[in-house]
Amino acid sequence: MFEDELALFDKSINEFGDRFRNSLSDNPSQVLGLRDAFRDSIRALSEKLSLKLKEEERMMEMFQEYQNQLCKQNKLIQEKKDNLLKMIDKVKGKKQELEVLMSNIRDLKEEYSRKKETISTANKANEEKLKRLQKSADMYRDHLGLEIRKVHGDKLQFIFTSIDPKNPESPYMFSLSLNEARDYEVSDCSPYLECLAEFQEKVRKTNNFSAFLANVRKAFIATVYN
Repeated sequence: MFEDELALFDKSINEFGDRFRNSLSDNPSQVLGLRDAFRDSIRALSEKLSLKLKEEERMMEMFQEYQNQLCKQNKLIQEKKDNLLKMIDKVKGKKQELEVLMSNIRDLKEEYSRKKETISTANKANEEKLKRLQKSADMYRDHLGLEIRKVHGDKLQFIFTSIDPKNPESPYMFSLSLNEARDYEVSDCSPYLECLAEFQEKVRKTNNFSAFLANVRKAFIATVYN
């Protein structure tokens, strides 16, 4: 637009020059009229150019302001982008922590399942062992005067009678259980037998439970005659 105004100014100057040369042969009043007209044209053009320059300055200021606003917006966008990247990194970190936690939970579940299965197998084995002991109760009662009772704590109580000829109903007893290693554990012996620990160790090694009971009965009988 500003270049168009300059071109128009050049055109006006050239037209005025042509008119001035053509009017030199005319009367002086015409020359004065042309001079005044040229002066008015120059003044109007100057005012127009001045307004145009001010408008251009305002446009430059607006453009500069726009540039500044654009820079601020770009800075804000970059800050938001950086914050977003940080948040994404945190989310990735949390995701990795969650994956590790879930993996640990799975491992714990598997370990719990294995231990549960081991305990269940051990319990079944103990139950079978106790059942075999209980199954022999009648035989022991008939041949050895022995009664077997199940008492608190998954223990079996062995009660011998017919030990003392003077008092055949007098009870001689001990309790038996299976420890965590599934070995025999003897306790609550009445009357106390010093040799009971030896008998316990022997039955653990040989697993000959009938011989163990026979030895305990003999030891109880020995207390009567000693």
